[in-house]
Amino acid sequence: MLLYYKLNVIYYMKRILLYILLFTGITTYSQVEDSEIVTGKVLNASTDQKLENVHIVNLSQVIGTITDKEGDFSIQAKVNDTLYFSYIGYKPLRVRVTNDWVKFGAVKIKITELGIALEEVVVADVQLTGYLEIDAKRIPVYNNYRYSISGLNSGYEGGSKQPGAVNKVLGAIFNPADFLYNTFSKRSKELRKLRKMKKDDKIRNLLETKFDRATLMALLQVDRLDIDEILRNCNYSVDFIKFANDLQILDAISECYEEYKILDRK
Repeated sequence: MLLYYKLNVIYYMKRILLYILLFTGITTYSQVEDSEIVTGKVLNASTDQKLENVHIVNLSQVIGTITDKEGDFSIQAKVNDTLYFSYIGYKPLRVRVTNDWVKFGAVKIKITELGIALEEVVVADVQLTGYLEIDAKRIPVYNNYRYSISGLNSGYEGGSKQPGAVNKVLGAIFNPADFLYNTFSKRSKELRKLRKMKKDDKIRNLLETKFDRATLMALLQVDRLDIDEILRNCNYSVDFIKFANDLQILDAISECYEEYKILDRK
């Protein structure tokens, strides 16, 4: 009787496992089927000029591409995905993938050039004399040191303009998880995209040339103040937050988020 019972249990377990595998296969196949390659051409909205090297990022799947010399592009997407178009000197544009786009093929995307008014530039902080020995002493030098803590994966910036750096380091040693939890717990869904973003070379190349945080804000679904707050809580200096390019900011947030996950699991 016991043997019969065991055989029945094994039989039903095999059936359940088979159903799970079938369901997983169907789900994976349907996801592949839903995903299409959409194509298009990017033009200047005023002149219809073909734009080369426009960056296109699929915000839903976190993959990117760029336009060729003729302004043409192709990217993997499915219906209702959002594509983000970014080009230096032009206003960023979000476009939703529709059934018609997938069904009928290439579309023309027109982006608007930004009107940039150059303001008067006044250089008054450092008055140069033309004598190297004298001018070298007048130019300010910013020393932003980074302290590292054994057991944590990130450094902590200090320097002449960061008088509270030591206190930040000591605070992180004694209570390293609180500020990370408060910062990331409400944004975990968006910040999971960081790993995908770091693996996509097209996105990294885009962020390396930008300093406006617009693409990061679109990808992570946060605003500029949130990005600055995250970096401050992760003990990055004011100078770093102000002058780092978007790729450096991405790496900094990702590093801090990975540390948060390790501490949260512990």
